[in-house]
Amino acid sequence: MSWAEVMHVNLRLPTRLLFSCEAKKVFAEAENGAFAMLPNHTDFVTALLPSVLVITDAAGDEQFFGIDQGVLVKHGHQVDIAVRRGVQGDDLASLNETIQATFIEVDEDERVARTALSRLEAGIVRRFSELRKPLT
Repeated sequence: MSWAEVMHVNLRLPTRLLFSCEAKKVFAEAENGAFAMLPNHTDFVTALLPSVLVITDAAGDEQFFGIDQGVLVKHGHQVDIAVRRGVQGDDLASLNETIQATFIEVDEDERVARTALSRLEAGIVRRFSELRKPLT
C-alpha cells in the first residue's frame, strides 16, 4: 500500500449514500472500544456500535454523524461504512437534537408496523382455527 495523506470515506444507509469525502481521520466506536483511523492505517473490518461517528475531511473540518449499528471496512485508502440508520449534524449539540427527533420518529413507525403485523398474524391464526372446525 502506498503512502497517502487522505482516504476516501463513504457512509452508506440501506437506501442511499449519506456522505462521501476525502478524509484525514475517522473516529468511531466498535464493540472493543473507540478508535481513530488515519489514511495509512492497516486494513480491517469491525462492527460499529450506536454512537457518534466523526469524520475529519481533507480541509480539516469535522463532520458529525449519529449512527446506529453498522460495519466499517477499510481496504487500502478506501473506507466504507454501512449503517442501519444515520443522521448528520452541524455540531454535537444539534446532532443530539436531530438524533432524538429522527430516531424516535422511526422507532414509532416501527412500533406501528409491528402492531399491524401482530394483528395480521392473529387474524391468520384465527382463520386457520376456523378451518379446522367440522361443518355441521
